[in-house]
Amino acid sequence: MSTDIVIVGCGGHGREVAGIVRAINDSAHEPPWRLAGFVDDNPSELNRKRVAALGAAHLGPLAILAHLPEGTHVALGIGDPRVRRTVGDRLDVLGLTFARLVHPDATVGDDLVAAEGLVVFAGARVTTSVSVGRHVHINQNCTLAHDCVVGDYVSLHPLAAVSGDCRLDVAALVGAAAVVLPGLHIGAATTVGAGACVTRDVPAGTTVKGVPAR
Repeated sequence: MSTDIVIVGCGGHGREVAGIVRAINDSAHEPPWRLAGFVDDNPSELNRKRVAALGAAHLGPLAILAHLPEGTHVALGIGDPRVRRTVGDRLDVLGLTFARLVHPDATVGDDLVAAEGLVVFAGARVTTSVSVGRHVHINQNCTLAHDCVVGDYVSLHPLAAVSGDCRLDVAALVGAAAVVLPGLHIGAATTVGAGACVTRDVPAGTTVKGVPAR
């Protein structure tokens, strides 16, 4: 029997999360999920149409999550880690159950320790002795190497490569095709720009870019 799942966010990232749900169902003998729809406080008309084109419904604002049927799971389909954190903090009081979603074309180590809300996109590679916090999003074709510790709400954008033994604190963002060299510490709410190469620790709340990243 399939479990209902609701995605928070009608934008592109939320619809990509719906694609992961679909891929998981397509790869399973018995589909584990039934996409009940999307919630969003203020979706654009275009995003409403794009959700409808997927055969899904915009169910209403986030407030309806307080009244979901028992057993329904939720996934945060919000790309910006700071916005995702704000929404997650808002929803924590509701006692919701958050899904862990791993695309069948991704690989994760058998010893991965993952909190609720993890979303792993197609082509991602997570190796061994990795620990990730709540609502971490690992996008298409990322690599997250051995012994990394990843805090809540971290986002790795497509093609990001995080080397072994790194620590990424809460709501850090590693941009598309950026590289973090081994053993480094990326502080909370830090942004690593697209294509950057991080060669030293990055303090919390900092934006770095370039090669080497500064």
